[in-house]
Amino acid sequence: MIYLTKFTLLDPKQENDIIDQRNIYNTYYPIGLFSSKEFYNIEFEPVTIFYGGNGSGKSTLLNMIAQKLNAMQRNKNIKGTNFDNYVNFCHEFLRGYPEEIKFISSDDVFDSLLDVRAINSGVNRRKEELSREYINNKYASQNAYDSYEDLKLRIETRKESMSSYIRKRLTNNNIVQNSNGESALMFWEREIDENSIYILDEPENSLSAENQLKLKKFLEDSARFYNCQFIIATHSPFLLAIEQAKIYDLDAFPVDTKKWSDLENVKIYQSFFKERESEF
Repeated sequence: MIYLTKFTLLDPKQENDIIDQRNIYNTYYPIGLFSSKEFYNIEFEPVTIFYGGNGSGKSTLLNMIAQKLNAMQRNKNIKGTNFDNYVNFCHEFLRGYPEEIKFISSDDVFDSLLDVRAINSGVNRRKEELSREYINNKYASQNAYDSYEDLKLRIETRKESMSSYIRKRLTNNNIVQNSNGESALMFWEREIDENSIYILDEPENSLSAENQLKLKKFLEDSARFYNCQFIIATHSPFLLAIEQAKIYDLDAFPVDTKKWSDLENVKIYQSFFKERESEF
């Protein structure tokens, strides 16, 4: 599904018009970042990818689009007057009514993993408490209980192993069984719904090669079967290979669309493995 069909950037004259000549700026960011590459118009497909090295502007583009579309996001950073003025002069072309527009950064994934880690710490502490409780009840003397509940616990410890006793009483026990990669995949599955636009900044972070391929398939299926549109910044060769994705190479001058297999980063991977082909 294509909800956002086009987004326009500013040419040098428009950039000059938004600068207040009375002010002294520490930085003119993002002025000149894209006009210097003769990049003014973005046309979208169900999956559109911005590729480029550090400083190429791929994350800046995502932030511009997210701000212009008033996308939901967890953390909003103040980017300066020039950035806000620049975005105000950009134009977006939307058709249809997506149920939600959401910007998700790699920092959001890390925050989620930290939340999981905090939960895991609580679970581990609870495990230790239950272990002590099990031992105290199992080996208590005949008259060591003060109430029916104490007696009941003592009888249960005599019938159960320690692991069974802990599992039955431990909430969130399943969460400790997930690796960071599995938790990150679960994060994407929770965040992405149907009939929506998702702006994703380097979603491959925290994912192994295997899990990046799983994420690739999940994004392809969401675009194909669940009417989602994705706008992604990435340099992962696995995500760059998403079927039917339109890829803008922000390292090119002027900026142009390319096949994933023609991108410099992908060629480096190809060369690395080809040189070591005999080792496989």
